[in-house]
Amino acid sequence: MNRRNFISFVGCGCLSLGLSACTNAPITDRKQLKLLPESKLNAQAAQIYEKIKKKEKLITESKSIDEIKEIGKKIEYSIAEYFERSNIEDPTINFDWEYILIDNKKIKNAWCMPGGKIAVYTGILDITKNTNGLAAVMGHEIAHAVAKHSVERASRGVLINIGTKIIDITSGGKLSQVNRTTGMDTVGMLSNIGLMNPFNRKQESEADYLGLIFSSLSGFDIRETVKVWERMQEANKGKVPPEFLSTHPSPTNRIKKIDEWMNDIIIKYPPIS
Repeated sequence: MNRRNFISFVGCGCLSLGLSACTNAPITDRKQLKLLPESKLNAQAAQIYEKIKKKEKLITESKSIDEIKEIGKKIEYSIAEYFERSNIEDPTINFDWEYILIDNKKIKNAWCMPGGKIAVYTGILDITKNTNGLAAVMGHEIAHAVAKHSVERASRGVLINIGTKIIDITSGGKLSQVNRTTGMDTVGMLSNIGLMNPFNRKQESEADYLGLIFSSLSGFDIRETVKVWERMQEANKGKVPPEFLSTHPSPTNRIKKIDEWMNDIIIKYPPIS
């Protein structure tokens, strides 16, 4: 197969894959590309989660871990109930929910892996301050998993890798030569700034929006969310990169958007009893 036929073959293959793998994000209805099976990522996430549980120092008995689990159970229920009442397939139907509290005051973070594997670091508790603040952070992280953001990012990575190979072939290997000469992954750097970072910021904003909805459905006061991000902004003062270099929206833009959504979400998504 000559080079032109190869490129045509790969291009058509990518297009057919893309067309067959287009779905929509829950609630926001944003178009998504999913080339990889969710079940595979969930299984990989579960394995990594077990390794983290063995490696990190966990707090298994405390008021904080009890509160984390209680908040999680409320959000679990409200998500499943919302989609059932809306006659929409529940995106968490195959989740195996689990919660851990990692004893590390230096890390102000929390995350949710594909499949509902959640970790909260003790450092973030100084930022959340209260139950509603903790629910805001957990709702945001759970929203990433509900919206299948990890599947999307992995799928985009596949397309970028294929595209890079095609560019290298059509340029007669000049791309590889530039990378060897500079010692840098030039395409990777440019794709991060021009493609992946803006896309990741879009996902973060979507997680903010969905997280507010899930927290509101679960009966938490989402007005605390703005205060959480203000405290986070204060804690990270002078350490935030320019937005175009970041995978997250700037704190100022994030707070502005949350303020804009707040009243509408409170009205449209009241607590599920």
